[in-house]
Amino acid sequence: MNTLFHLQLDGESLTIEDVVRVAYAGAGAARLELTPAAEAKAQAARAAVERFVAESRIVYGITTGFGAFKDRLIPPEQVRELQRNIVMSHAVGVGEPLSTTVVRAMMLIRANTLAKGHSGIRLSTLRLLLDMLERGVHPVVPCQGSLGASGDLAPLAHIALVMIGLGEAEYGGERLAGAEALRRAGLAPVTLEAKEGLALTNGTALMAALGCLAVVEAENVALCADVAGALSLEALYGTMWAFDERLHLARPHPRQVDSAANMRRLLGGSTFVRPPEHPDVQDAYTLRCIPQVHGACRDAIKYARWVVEIELNSATDNPLIFFEPDGAPIAISGGNFHGEPLAIAFDYLALGMTDLGNMSERRLTRLTDGASNRTALPDFLTEQGGLNSGFMLTQYTAAALASENKTLVYPASADTIPTSANWEDHVSNGPIAGRRARQIIGNAARIVAIELLAAAQGIDFRRKVMPDARLGCGTGIVYEMIRQRVPFIERDEVMHVRMDAVHELVADGSIGKAVSDALCS
Repeated sequence: MNTLFHLQLDGESLTIEDVVRVAYAGAGAARLELTPAAEAKAQAARAAVERFVAESRIVYGITTGFGAFKDRLIPPEQVRELQRNIVMSHAVGVGEPLSTTVVRAMMLIRANTLAKGHSGIRLSTLRLLLDMLERGVHPVVPCQGSLGASGDLAPLAHIALVMIGLGEAEYGGERLAGAEALRRAGLAPVTLEAKEGLALTNGTALMAALGCLAVVEAENVALCADVAGALSLEALYGTMWAFDERLHLARPHPRQVDSAANMRRLLGGSTFVRPPEHPDVQDAYTLRCIPQVHGACRDAIKYARWVVEIELNSATDNPLIFFEPDGAPIAISGGNFHGEPLAIAFDYLALGMTDLGNMSERRLTRLTDGASNRTALPDFLTEQGGLNSGFMLTQYTAAALASENKTLVYPASADTIPTSANWEDHVSNGPIAGRRARQIIGNAARIVAIELLAAAQGIDFRRKVMPDARLGCGTGIVYEMIRQRVPFIERDEVMHVRMDAVHELVADGSIGKAVSDALCS
């Protein structure tokens, strides 16, 4: 096996960066193990489950049915059938399959949760989940069907289906029957014992997976939005006066202060900006208020990161197994599977990223509208307007994406429909919130990329009247990156190709990494 990195799971220290790294890794790229302490805790919890069964104790999901069937007792000889049944009956997802990246993140997060030692799963069953990740057996998981309460039941059931030799999985680029995918990977399906079907399906792994990816994507887009705002400021002959440190320390919201400092670093050394002594002392809000707005959007990202980091190392199934001071095991039923903390965080994140896109689209409009920029730049960033439309339609696309985000940003967590005969009478809709947040982040990335493309075009026009001017230490790097992919657009051409080229620099993290490296050096 070509192992590129080694990750030990203990149920306590998994990070968002760990999840993202494994999610994007291919078969053989990671070696995944449990720490000895995690193995010991998992074995102790497993022994507790077996004791509950042997003593015929009434424990939810072990010796009873599920949901509204919580009061239906299950005899010991039907324990295996009960666990197999929950997997089959709960695999009710619909819609397009989740990406392999999301599925891998789900599998890792679920394994880490089980490693906490409160779930009662056998080590051999947990090891199969890790083996599937290592060898690239990726269950086909439909994206719709989870309410984010009682966890992500349907999506996790589709993963568990493959573990018992049912369902479908992608392996080696092919979509196969689950049993065949396991066979080709040299693995065998498992026969579930008491509690194991419930442990595999009851938890917040999909929500947490979406959250990990969304947080990293949002952080990247937010940094690129700062870069785009700074490059647009230079193209529009704006002033840095509004980013003065004293101004922001007088209203010390942390992310506002950080964003202002970021703008100062990006624009450090720039001679494209208006000097402080210039009589025009203020810019439009989408330039002047970048720290205030971008900072507030970064607050939403920061909050989402905080919530997701807690969730990654939480026990989120039900019931959970603990031990009394005398060592006696006890199963406690509760609601740690409820996704409300994540759902609200995702809705907040979606709102922040929607407004980040709004700001970017408005700056793009100012770049392309000669009346708005006081003829600092030609209409639609083309010298032969009329014959050429220039950047006219790029703003249409940005406006469409910004408007689409506004239709997507309705908070999913504000809605609830009772389920399981009204016993599960409040749900979070966290998976919907997570999927929408990522969609909004993707749209915002497109808007920011269009702004960057237009700002680079604006810089070239400014250079015609200020040939000796220099860009900031951060914006200069990004301008050169764009120009390596996209030349100055002198006359109309196929624009979506140029837009895609800059979007790739945003989406793959190239701009964010280049700027971070430059500003830290």
